[in-house]
Amino acid sequence: MTSHWDHQVDLLVCGAGAGGMTAALSGALRGLQVLLCEKTDKVGGLTSTSGGTLWIPGTHLSEEAGVPDTAKAAARFLEAVVGDRGGQEVRQAFLEAGPRVVQELQSRTAVDLVAAQAHPDYIGNVPGEAYGGRALAPRPFDGRRLGRKDFSRVRPPRREFMALGGMMAARNEVDALLHPFASLTNFRLASRTVLRYARDRLRYPRGTRLVMGNALAAQLLYSLRQEKVPLHFETRLIELIKAGDAVVGAVVEGPEGRRRIHARHGVILATGGIAHHPRLREQLYPEAARRYCLAPESNSGDGVAVALAGGAHLAEGLDSPGLWMPCSILRRRDGETLMWPHIILDRAKPGLIAVNSSGRRFVNESDSYHDFVMGLLRCEEQPADKPAHLICDRAFLEKYLLGMVFHGTRRLAPYLKSGYLIEAATPAALAEKIGVDPVTLAQTLSDYNRDAEHGEDPAFGRGGSAMNRFNGDADNTPNPCVRPIGPGPYYAMAVWPADLASSAGLQGDQEGRILDSKGQPIPGLYACGNDLASMFRGTYPGPGTTLGPAMVMAWRAVQHAAAKAEQADAGQTPRPAAVE
Repeated sequence: MTSHWDHQVDLLVCGAGAGGMTAALSGALRGLQVLLCEKTDKVGGLTSTSGGTLWIPGTHLSEEAGVPDTAKAAARFLEAVVGDRGGQEVRQAFLEAGPRVVQELQSRTAVDLVAAQAHPDYIGNVPGEAYGGRALAPRPFDGRRLGRKDFSRVRPPRREFMALGGMMAARNEVDALLHPFASLTNFRLASRTVLRYARDRLRYPRGTRLVMGNALAAQLLYSLRQEKVPLHFETRLIELIKAGDAVVGAVVEGPEGRRRIHARHGVILATGGIAHHPRLREQLYPEAARRYCLAPESNSGDGVAVALAGGAHLAEGLDSPGLWMPCSILRRRDGETLMWPHIILDRAKPGLIAVNSSGRRFVNESDSYHDFVMGLLRCEEQPADKPAHLICDRAFLEKYLLGMVFHGTRRLAPYLKSGYLIEAATPAALAEKIGVDPVTLAQTLSDYNRDAEHGEDPAFGRGGSAMNRFNGDADNTPNPCVRPIGPGPYYAMAVWPADLASSAGLQGDQEGRILDSKGQPIPGLYACGNDLASMFRGTYPGPGTTLGPAMVMAWRAVQHAAAKAEQADAGQTPRPAAVE
């Protein structure tokens, strides 16, 4: 006698971030009966609060943008970056499928991407690196197309990244909004953006012009609605149901209580990776990187934990278990804590250095956010309970953003009073305030300034890669990333390691099938996104190397499940057995 099923579908997808929504959408396009379950009352997960960039080499979009790219060049690049850490077959499958995935999404759904003409890979001076074409960005999306109810289902971006209480702006619009009177172009863009936002607020709780990750999440949700894919909110994964070695369904819990879902052709996990799971963070992450996490609190490692209980296996041999971001922390008077990711808008600019708790530089400050934190984590003299500090002079604050202190602001008092920004007249006084040795800090500044007078950085090679120079200040010559610091007053800002995504995760193959401890696929179980171990093995090759693979591997998993479904329907292979 077979056990009772509350619901039966071809494909069950758990998690409505970019990976999960792509999986559900791809399944529907192939005629599969799909159920998408989301733990919270909103779609998007970490995608919604991210930059929304997808790293997918060799697409037709790169040709349209005038920066043609090839998968062959990307393979050379990845071979140099990843080295002998494994994962070659999965990366090859990703490179082969990526252009097909983008073509399908562009032609059959509301997903609308454009290749950046200039958005360099993060690792420079290696064979196959690209200056543009591989980083794909979602075009702005009009949230009003979703209707008010579904618009409210899109997770808002981080509060720190919204202006005027709810207005989004793309990276290339920030300067115009901060300096609307600097040029006629700035004024027009700022006026148009703010007027649109003012009209939106008459009917909506925030602006409906969506950009970056919010736009991508909205495009995917709109596409799911067009395909009439069932989406069950506030429904979380409890456990997998197996028949022998095969996964044939799952127990989920939602507003209707617990239900047993029979997934005839597979369960796809897309729940956001390790994120806030306390045991896995302690087991896998270095102590210094456990304090802060950029993922929503709801990303608590459900998929990974449930899969491990069902016989899955964690990947091994990664360069890093997490992908890191240096973040500054502002504690407001009302008790709210804001966390600002230091992506590219300050660290890469000339006139700033970073020092560890001993007062020494430890990294090329203009390198990627992940490599910046890796430099800190590898610093033996850095205690796990101490931050690094970004240090600059007043001239830097006049010209550039520093965390949540915007360009040229005259209102430093609130930041100084809260301790978010630290000010001192001399390097010695600054050293005392941030708790580093004054002699060491003075020597660090002296050594840096001596070489910076000539635009050089022999200690760390700052400005030596295309990515460094792209994110620097082209008007600062001869090196867009280097100039001397001083005279005072001097400023410091504490930055802490935070994980933006986990690279540690479930071991899978090139089809997204999850492997057991013997390296064998668990029939009927797939994963994508951060639930699946990074195919780049803990390295961070370029912008969007989490979202790009998440969507491509979601597509590959569905392709595999759909092929199995066709074989079963043709009588070539048996359907999964029911649980006794």
